Amino acid sequence: MMIFPEYCVTMARYNAWQNTQLRAAFDGLSDAELRRDRKGFFGSLLGTANHLLWGDMMWLSRFDGGARPEGGIAESVDLQPTAAAWAGERYRTDARLLHWAEHLKAVDLKGDLSWYSGVMGREVSKPLDLCITHFFNHQTHHRGQIHAMLTAAGGAAPVTDLAFMPDEGPWL
Repeated sequence: MMIFPEYCVTMARYNAWQNTQLRAAFDGLSDAELRRDRKGFFGSLLGTANHLLWGDMMWLSRFDGGARPEGGIAESVDLQPTAAAWAGERYRTDARLLHWAEHLKAVDLKGDLSWYSGVMGREVSKPLDLCITHFFNHQTHHRGQIHAMLTAAGGAAPVTDLAFMPDEGPWL
């Protein structure tokens, strides 16, 4: 697999654009609606958003060597206690992701990434470019679930088409 720094920047901007829209959509729903079990893999809108944030923080810690979140996947749904707390941490994480992507060089995308996988229960080593592609794909996957849950809740689901991302920021 071959990816380039420009791909990472585009996807980091897309991520920030999508999360800005999610913050606005969440503002239009009550706390009860955000916490209602909607039969998603991570239950509720807030639970799924928390898991996605946790996953982003976990993968970023592997990519940039920075802080990683506490707990494992099972605890990820409770990462932030409220939508407001989630929005603040989401904003900080998106800024961290964008900074990481904007400072990548082509050579930074080569080689393998090794880490201990709690899911697998062992050390894992995979090509870095595959891990980065997975990282962005994971975001899209769970935002698709959030989109469906927002629609079911009667909320305003954001535009998710990458082709319609604004050409100019602000990305955060």
